[in-house]
Amino acid sequence: MTTQAQNPFFEEFSGTPHSTAPFDRITVADYEPAIDRGIKLGLEEVDAIANNPEAPTFENTIAALARSGRDLDRVLNVFYPLLSSLSDDAMMELSMRITPRLSDYSTSISLNRPLWERIKAVYDSGDTTRLDAEDRMLLNRTYQSFARNGALLEGADRETYSGLSSRLSELTTLFGQNVLKEVNTYEVWLTKDDLAGLPESSVEAAALAAKEKGREGEYLFTLDQPVYMAFLKYSARPDLREKMYRLYTGRNTKGEYNNLPVMQEIAETRLKLANLLGFNTYADYSLAQTMAKNPTNVYNLLHSLRDAYRPALDAELRELSEFASETEGRPVDIKPWDYSYYSNKLRNAKYAYDEEEMRPYFELNNVIDGVFGLAGKLYGLTFEKNADIPVYHPDVTAFDVKDKDGSYLGVLYTDFFPRSSKRPGAWMTEFKSQETTPDGLNSRPHITIVMNFTKPTDSKPSLLTPYEVETFLHEFGHALHGLMANTRYSSLSGTNVLRDFVELPSQFNENYLTEKEFLDGFARHYQTGLPIPAELVDRIIATSQFGAAYACMRQLNFGLIDMAWHTITGPVADPAEFERRAGESVAIFAPVEGSLSSPTFSHIFSGGYAAGYYSYKWAEVLDADAFAHFKEHGIFDPATADSFRHNILERGGTEDPAELYRRFRGHDATIDALLSRDGIKPTININHKD
Repeated sequence: MTTQAQNPFFEEFSGTPHSTAPFDRITVADYEPAIDRGIKLGLEEVDAIANNPEAPTFENTIAALARSGRDLDRVLNVFYPLLSSLSDDAMMELSMRITPRLSDYSTSISLNRPLWERIKAVYDSGDTTRLDAEDRMLLNRTYQSFARNGALLEGADRETYSGLSSRLSELTTLFGQNVLKEVNTYEVWLTKDDLAGLPESSVEAAALAAKEKGREGEYLFTLDQPVYMAFLKYSARPDLREKMYRLYTGRNTKGEYNNLPVMQEIAETRLKLANLLGFNTYADYSLAQTMAKNPTNVYNLLHSLRDAYRPALDAELRELSEFASETEGRPVDIKPWDYSYYSNKLRNAKYAYDEEEMRPYFELNNVIDGVFGLAGKLYGLTFEKNADIPVYHPDVTAFDVKDKDGSYLGVLYTDFFPRSSKRPGAWMTEFKSQETTPDGLNSRPHITIVMNFTKPTDSKPSLLTPYEVETFLHEFGHALHGLMANTRYSSLSGTNVLRDFVELPSQFNENYLTEKEFLDGFARHYQTGLPIPAELVDRIIATSQFGAAYACMRQLNFGLIDMAWHTITGPVADPAEFERRAGESVAIFAPVEGSLSSPTFSHIFSGGYAAGYYSYKWAEVLDADAFAHFKEHGIFDPATADSFRHNILERGGTEDPAELYRRFRGHDATIDALLSRDGIKPTININHKD
């Protein structure tokens, strides 16, 4: 059994650079006793605040509560990021054990009557004139958080709320674990005769995967995202494309890891919670604390984009069908597993564009230099590898991040490659948030970005597609939001902003992929060292609008499915039919039996995007408008970058995001820049206000 002296979580981290987490000393056995200890100490802190004999003030109640729970945060800020990026059965089992305890802990605080009375007393006092904007925001968010988490409930309703919250925590954890566990069960074994059309990089990776399983001479394909996407894009075998598609889109619909009943119960539990708190639907409850405010504004955005992009989508699909029929010498009815294959061929035919041809110019280390260099050009940041910082896996690299004056800004961990212990996708998170301590110390953040890029092989380094470079830029934008945070309270720091504002910095960064001045700075052939030819850069830029309507409709489909699940007013009897109807108005293809998005839709069923997936499109309106401002003054213009940093990246959630954006841009965002960027230009007015 781990003793207090041995458990690295039982005290502030020390003995490592910047007091980073001592991953080399942390074991799975350390988490549970540290979590139990953190819960105990956290409750003692809360009890001391709630029973303080002094009259409630902002300092002794609101600020004190914001700074409580540090011992628990220290362990959870390590456990949960690693649960996604370095998980195993022991971690998953532990997660299921601790989830009810953590839910009970959170609920016991939100339903603590003496604590709530003190918070309400400060909130109702009306004497906030001496508070600055950040203190007022903390006060308002604290009050709203308690009110929205059951503090206003009485009697039996409080017990009902507690039970529903605990069950919801269990269900969302189970959903995410089912997704990770099932994707790792799929192995598609092929022979040399099955590889027609696949690029050398995919073949080499499949051969290496088979070799690691002791089956040389065969080829192993998994459902890891980069493997799956490359297979559908390049395989000349429609039967195998269909097989991969049906496997990928049929995950978690049956068997041991069936998520259908899990997601149904999640949606119903959320509805019950919302009703208990006085809201008609969960979306009404969730959206009240967003820029969108309510479901009507979300649907206005999604439907307006649907109407704007539908004619362009119809034109895209007609062109693709005609091209496929001409290519095959027979009529071709495009199926969903055919889209990537023929779309890639059409793009190559129109623009001589082939992502595989681009890979040699995007060697990962060069891309790292380019993406980090973007932060250098815009904000003066530098990144230096620090081998003395412990990491949690050999694939991970830690960097010291320094500001333009050479001062320490934070730590960035990068984790790029797939493994069975890592969930699919890409994300950014924190091992430590930025905050200013009561004695005035600006405590800097420790940020991690995690991706699933194409792995190096025996003969080649990791070579990225432009899409993977775009993913890197996206997550790096989130990282900059965390790294450049400059606030007092960790709960308002960095990416702790309204959900439909959080994607602005990440999606803003993606714009640079189609800027020649950016690409010329780092894209060079990994063997010859020659810079990427101007014609290839021109092709990337020329194709940036290719398939824009398809991509938009695909995102709208996800957004509408999300909203459908969270505007229910009763149980859903048939999830497949429910999903079909939800996305019917933006459907690209006829439904495929057994293929569903919902059972693997981790963003909304186990992540933080319930009734919030629309926020990617909402933020896209903001990012296109923001980048248009840069284009007006120069994409590396120092004054514009300083304004973006000061008003957006540094301020976190300390002020109303609409006000922060207006301060940067000079006016509210409009949809015009997005329509222009995508080549869709009807006159549309979308009101982002009530």
